Amino acid sequence: MLNTSRSRRGMVTSPHHLASQAGLAILRDGGTAIEAAVATAATLAVVYPHMNSIGGDSFWLLHVPGAPPVAIEGCGSAAAAADLDAYRGLGAIPSRGRLAANTVAGTISGWEAALELNRAWGGGLRLGRLLEDAIVYARDGVPVGSGLARTIAAKQAELRGCPGFAEVFLPGGVAPEVGQVLKQPALAATLKTLASDGLGGFYRGVLARVIADDLQSCDTLLSADDLASHRALRRLPLWLDLKIGRLFNFPPPTQGLASLLILAIFERLGVREADGFAHVHGLVEATKRAFAVRDVEVGDPAYMTIDPQALLDDQARLQAWADEISGPAQSWQRAPAGGDTVWFGAIDAQGRAASVIQSTYFEFGSGIVLPQTGIIWQNRGASFRLAEHGWNTLRPRRKPFHTLNPALAHLRDGRVMLYGTMGGDGQPQTQAAIFSRYALFGQELQRAISAPRWLLGRTWGDASTSLKLERGLGADLAAELAAAGHQVEIVDDHNEMMGHAGALVWHPDCSNGSMIEGAADPRSDGAVAAW
Repeated sequence: MLNTSRSRRGMVTSPHHLASQAGLAILRDGGTAIEAAVATAATLAVVYPHMNSIGGDSFWLLHVPGAPPVAIEGCGSAAAAADLDAYRGLGAIPSRGRLAANTVAGTISGWEAALELNRAWGGGLRLGRLLEDAIVYARDGVPVGSGLARTIAAKQAELRGCPGFAEVFLPGGVAPEVGQVLKQPALAATLKTLASDGLGGFYRGVLARVIADDLQSCDTLLSADDLASHRALRRLPLWLDLKIGRLFNFPPPTQGLASLLILAIFERLGVREADGFAHVHGLVEATKRAFAVRDVEVGDPAYMTIDPQALLDDQARLQAWADEISGPAQSWQRAPAGGDTVWFGAIDAQGRAASVIQSTYFEFGSGIVLPQTGIIWQNRGASFRLAEHGWNTLRPRRKPFHTLNPALAHLRDGRVMLYGTMGGDGQPQTQAAIFSRYALFGQELQRAISAPRWLLGRTWGDASTSLKLERGLGADLAAELAAAGHQVEIVDDHNEMMGHAGALVWHPDCSNGSMIEGAADPRSDGAVAAW
């Protein structure tokens, strides 16, 4: 069992140790939490390419002591040419290839918007310094980790034919082994151009024209105009008051509403200890109610008919959902939400914090690696429905439903908690497990993440919709849950399908000043880097 990390002057956690160290180096250079997060984000895009890319989307929750959090939405919309006619004859949008690459990549715009806010924080490090480690790792290479090696080996058959993929990720025509050095020279050159010309060049300017040429050469639906019209947005987070404090999460088009609804319902159940039947059954049943709302209501806010904050404030409705949970397990046959991503967090010595998530949706997104720029392009728009009307239907310039949702909490004793994970349907569930274990039941932070977890439905690397329990939760609990009507499936401990989670907690008033706690998930290649 790993131990909780503690330090005084700054901390970063991410699902890859080199990315955590890149962020820490920025903190040691006097950088802010935002600057550390950008360095971490850039490095993750290089060393963890199966889970994220600068060709994906990003979402940020930013905290400054004494002020409400700020949300930044780096989420791209569907191409102007992405309409139903473009997919005529198909029952669904393909998950790989040219028709899967149908939304603008918003990740870089999220970095840019965060760094604009960073000026008010007093940050002043050069962009070139923030991207330095990522450029070096892309140019000179990085040893392939076990997760990346497994994913390439498992997905090579379906990705081999995607433009550019084999040239980068199947050197010599075969999947790389663990420890083999992976170089991405075209991506290094792209990052170097961004460092010298500015992040806005991804969407407008010389680099944007090269990216647009790449997208056209791969016969995608995206154009230079689609890139030029994109902007990141500054948003108000959703919030929820619990007895322990105020929780924040990302508004639509993400599933942040579902993450908050789960905990809002669960508090009303009066559960008193972690990891027993009442805890797991209560959170699983709360998840079903939250997902039932998510799957018909949450998407591009321009098309929504409900106010998500009003739903979180509807005490009678929340109580009614909680009252339903006193009975047996509700049946569950809903189609799962997929998606792979990275969550990471940074806290600096002043207690400023960044809770961030970025993704390409599926492993390696669309599978397209743009030939001139080395960018893996996302397939987030594969989640759109090919229908004339209804939830998450494809429309030009519409934003797709997102599973991504970074979390942040202001606890009543002054602590600030950042937490999150990858894993589609698993994200709200793992958030609920981590938060309840640590904040509600007093578990040590690292234990809250390392301890055996559960998953209702499908997430990364799995296809069934059963209630999966890691073996360490115990046979007695599995039997109780099965007796209550859950379709239980036992999986090995520290299973990747449970997601790659992380958390940081800032304690502002320890005996001799502030202190930071951090944890990383043993299910990932991650680590906490602390100063």
